[in-house]
Amino acid sequence: MISINNLTFEIGARALYDEANWHIKPGEKIGLIGANGTGKTTLLKMIVGEYKPTSGSISMAKDLTLGYLNQDLLSYASEKNILHVAMEAFERQNQLHTEIENLLKKLETEYTEELLHKLSDKQSEFEALDGYSIEYKAHEILAGLGFSEADTHRQLSTFSGGWRMRVMLAKILLQAPDILLLDEPTNHLDLPSIQWLEDYLKAFDGAVIIVSHDRWFLDKVINRTVESRKGKLTVYAGNYSFYLEEKALREEIQRGEFKNQQSKIRQEERLIERFRAKASKAKMAQSRIKMLDKMERVDDVDDDNPSVNFTFRFSKQSGRHVVTLEHITKKYPAIDILNDAEAIIEKGDKIALIGANGRGKSTLLRIVAGADTDYIGKCETGHNVSQTFFAQHQLESLHLENEILRELQSFAPRHTETELRSILGSFLFTGDDVFKKIKVLSGGEKSRVALAKALTADANFLVLDEPTNHLDIQSVNILIQAIQQFEGTVIVVSHDRYFLDNVANKIWFIEDQKIKIYPGTYAEYEVWNAKRKIEQKAAPVAPQPKKEEKKPEPVKQPQSENKTQQLKKLNQDLAKMEQQIAELEKAATELETKMADDKIYTDAAKLKETNAAYQQRQNEVKALKQKWETLAEQILELES
Repeated sequence: MISINNLTFEIGARALYDEANWHIKPGEKIGLIGANGTGKTTLLKMIVGEYKPTSGSISMAKDLTLGYLNQDLLSYASEKNILHVAMEAFERQNQLHTEIENLLKKLETEYTEELLHKLSDKQSEFEALDGYSIEYKAHEILAGLGFSEADTHRQLSTFSGGWRMRVMLAKILLQAPDILLLDEPTNHLDLPSIQWLEDYLKAFDGAVIIVSHDRWFLDKVINRTVESRKGKLTVYAGNYSFYLEEKALREEIQRGEFKNQQSKIRQEERLIERFRAKASKAKMAQSRIKMLDKMERVDDVDDDNPSVNFTFRFSKQSGRHVVTLEHITKKYPAIDILNDAEAIIEKGDKIALIGANGRGKSTLLRIVAGADTDYIGKCETGHNVSQTFFAQHQLESLHLENEILRELQSFAPRHTETELRSILGSFLFTGDDVFKKIKVLSGGEKSRVALAKALTADANFLVLDEPTNHLDIQSVNILIQAIQQFEGTVIVVSHDRYFLDNVANKIWFIEDQKIKIYPGTYAEYEVWNAKRKIEQKAAPVAPQPKKEEKKPEPVKQPQSENKTQQLKKLNQDLAKMEQQIAELEKAATELETKMADDKIYTDAAKLKETNAAYQQRQNEVKALKQKWETLAEQILELES
């Protein structure tokens, strides 16, 4: 599909890529990884033609179609509703639809054989391009990305940047290009939408290249990993976990080769020194010197996985109960978030607060942190609790005239400069970077400074809202290590499942306006929740958990007798649905035959009316078939 040969790209005196090579094959699902600054986004921009390489070539078939999602799309503006924006993906179908409407209108006043033939050709092409189902497809993709039916009628300009990015992703997916290039596609998605996107990309027929710091997402989707490092592109034939194992093996071999070569070099140097003093051996010494000069040196292995070398400090231990929530009710004009909800955060808890956007995660986090007091009920902080709250809005509290290091020194005077430099290095501020003023930093860099500040606070309770945003995989690993060795209490909101699985020992989620608790890791929660969903489908009317329960218990399997009754009812519903589909298809065929009838064909008004009815029947068939598939899946689950 795409061949990258001897690619060199220079920025000033620095070569971002130096004679790099890579061949992308049809159907490959590729994760493009590497530390920040190694040129991943630059490479995608060269593939789509936005940047030109200094030398080398990127070649591809002329008819190859590319779909490129990048953060620049946040600036896209439109006053049209998001359904219309998403359907802009169907350029040819939209053009044909407009032409068909114009021809039908023209036939009302001007009837000619030529116009009828044109209309027939346009309708045939429109049907061949599956034009009657494009609106259904757009609704399906937007729903998967978290938009409600009401949302589809809202103007794009009324949504926040993150939600606008979802619309642009929907548009690109609807284009169904030969190859998708996705730069941090999960940045603005919540967990349900990320899981939907995973399933979509796994089923996608074309090739995919993903730049992402979300290890869990990469493991679920990709079957190839390409590492951008030191100007080269190295291919690994597996997902991210495979890459880690394979790279460790390659590095072990390289480390052994390096040690052996260094031993040989030292031996040769000793011989040269011994022979150089003897006139009879001088020629041999010169020969060995030349041999050493020509030797292709094996590089030692660089440590790309720095470990945390600072420790959290807090001056006092908290009491057993860190935060107690009693009878919390929180409402907004358009939505009820919590209703008489209760929960307790205990000393040593490391809680992941998860769920879809709009369910109240950040609101609950602000209540816990004391940043939101507009609610009914009681939120009580326990004895000796000292907290620090990290959220994106806290970037505003940074002192713009301060240098980065000075900002941390003024906030955490008990830490040494070496410790603060170590923390800043973990968040990509190395060397003289620490002397940059806050005012010259980008939004992402400011976010990393604010997170570094949070980790230096004299606090035994950390409240973290999306702390992994703007961090690369190495920095996420540093944050994981830091929280793992933190002896206090943590509650965190994040959509990075690898991060959550490695830091959390409890899962909180909001359901039925209550705080539900799962006592385990995120991976264990996912298994439990998947099983629970299957059981809920099998037994739709499940008993509600008792009010005093703090954690949900899995729904009991239905008795075999109930299961038999359930299957009987579902199969009856399936049969009815099959009959409805057959009737609709028959109606659509009759309408198609009518449109070929001279009486209809020669009457523009009747032709337009019949054509509209035909399109309606086609849409109804599509929707009903989708329901049939869902029902069939339920039956298979019960029968298994």
